[in-house]
Amino acid sequence: MGGSREVSLEVVDLTPPEGCSVILGQTHFIKSVEDIYEALADSAPEIRFGIAFCESSGDRLIRHSGNDEDMEEAAVEMAKRLGAGHSFVAVFRGAWPVNVLPRLRGVPEIVTLFAATSNPLRVVVAHAGDQRGVVAVLDGFAPLGVEGDEGRAWRRDVVRKFGYKEPG
Repeated sequence: MGGSREVSLEVVDLTPPEGCSVILGQTHFIKSVEDIYEALADSAPEIRFGIAFCESSGDRLIRHSGNDEDMEEAAVEMAKRLGAGHSFVAVFRGAWPVNVLPRLRGVPEIVTLFAATSNPLRVVVAHAGDQRGVVAVLDGFAPLGVEGDEGRAWRRDVVRKFGYKEPG
C-alpha cells in the first residue's frame, strides 16, 4: 500500500448553521447512512436533519440522506470540507444532541462520536498522502471563570425548566 510518511494538519470549520446542531462521528460501513437516518428520525418528533458519510473505499463518494434538503446540503458541504475517511456529519434542528445521542450510540456501525454541539466547531484533520483522518475537535470556547453560587443555581434551574430533571 505504501503512501506518504509525511503528515500535515489542517483545521476545518464545521460550525453548524444558525439554530442547528452538528454531530461528527466515525463509522465503518456504507449502510450507516440508512441506520443513522433511522436513529435520528426516531429520536425526536420535530427533528429535521441531513447526514453525509465519507466513504473511504470503493467509489469513495460522499453518501448522504435526510428529511430536510437544507440540512442535507449543509451536511454534504461539511463532509466535503472534512474529507476524512469513514467520517459522518449529521446536521439537525428540532432536537438537542442529548436527544439523539442515545439512539446514535445504538447504531452498530458507529465506531466513535467526536463531537455533538451547537457551538462553533473546528476539527483538526491529519493528511498523509491520499488519506485523511480526524485528530481532535475544538468545540466552543475556553472558560472565562469558575461557576459560583449564582451560576450553580441558574444551571440547576435551567435543566429543570427544560424538563431534564424533576423540580425540587
